[in-house]
Amino acid sequence: MSPLRPALLTDHYELTMVSAALRDGTADRRCVFEVFTRRLPAGRRYGVVAGTGRLVEMIRDFRFHADEVEFLRRTGVVDDRGAEWLTNYRFTGDVDGYAEGELFFPNSPILTVSGGFAECVVLETLVLSVLNHDSAVAAAAARMVTAARGRALIEMGARRAHEEAAVAAARAAYLAGFRFTSNLAAGQRYGIPTAGTAAHAFTLLHDDEKAAFASQVATLGKDTTLLVDTYDISQGIRNAIEVAGPELRAVRIDSGDLAVIAQQSRELLDSLGATETKIIVSGDLDEYAIASLAAEPVDMYGAGTAVVTGSGAPTAGLVYKLVEVDGRPVVKRSEHKATIGGRKVAVRRHKPTGTATEEVIVPQGVPDRQPNDRPLQRSFVVDGEPMALPSLEESREHLRQGLISIPWEGLKLSGGDPAIPVTVVPAA
Repeated sequence: MSPLRPALLTDHYELTMVSAALRDGTADRRCVFEVFTRRLPAGRRYGVVAGTGRLVEMIRDFRFHADEVEFLRRTGVVDDRGAEWLTNYRFTGDVDGYAEGELFFPNSPILTVSGGFAECVVLETLVLSVLNHDSAVAAAAARMVTAARGRALIEMGARRAHEEAAVAAARAAYLAGFRFTSNLAAGQRYGIPTAGTAAHAFTLLHDDEKAAFASQVATLGKDTTLLVDTYDISQGIRNAIEVAGPELRAVRIDSGDLAVIAQQSRELLDSLGATETKIIVSGDLDEYAIASLAAEPVDMYGAGTAVVTGSGAPTAGLVYKLVEVDGRPVVKRSEHKATIGGRKVAVRRHKPTGTATEEVIVPQGVPDRQPNDRPLQRSFVVDGEPMALPSLEESREHLRQGLISIPWEGLKLSGGDPAIPVTVVPAA
């Protein structure tokens, strides 16, 4: 089966609204939708905007093909008028939002989609699917980067995710500061550096561990990583250095009490003259496990399941809500799900030293700027045409700077208030 086309991500109920709006004449009313979260996941002090670059490309390519329209007509999802509208669909509105790699907090208007009601509402599932997944992964990955304290991380979670989600997750993890991915599709598609080593199966394939190591070194040279915990770790390290010599780049350990084993492995490597051989650890690592190894002689961490599943928060909890119709603020008043009406703009307030102190969200057009305020929103799509976006490397640096700017308490892994307070000035 061919890869999923963007338009097929449309939800049934979105097309129900489109059909009804076409019939009653409200489909073209000028509307503003905003993407935000009401609350951060438990224990989190910030969110990370990720996936914007992917999303803009998918909006650009968002088309209903003839076979899709026929399926929707045949199954009664749309009538003839709706089918004609879908056939001619092109997004002609505007998309603005927080830069990819920007931090966000409860009520941050991280994406604003404006245009006709029908052309905007049909994008809801696509927008939320991309941003909820990528932002969840990026937030988890950013916490792991903080916990690693400058040591490198490799994303290696493809086997724990849907095949397309795995590529998106690798991109989000790299955005958050991971240095490598084992996912070659992500390497090709996004230019992310790739890294990896042989699995236990390769060692088991050979008659003994030395034979497996010799084969790998003969093929890849000494600038490779040997997996040393298939049998006995200490003997595995001895075998690795005997085969490759003290110039071996790295060994990887994927099991056991990593804190104890890392110490013992460093001592053994040093005693064998392999003082420059690095130690890479992996095995169900999350930010807490990484933080617990901060004092150990570990040079690189490999994270898989935790990072691609958001480390306990697989969605960022983002919603897509209508906030304005024909210039008039509209609000949802449901208990615990109320919205704040009107299109909004946001600034991040800073001390002269650069430390962020507050996020201020105001109705559009209300001036509330101070000398060290930084506007948070920028244009992504104007009149249906995508704007030039920052590169993935630039977005990665943007996030790095953002994490530096928040108070140190905001980087704690323990639960607490958001890293900075958010003030929302309601529309008059």
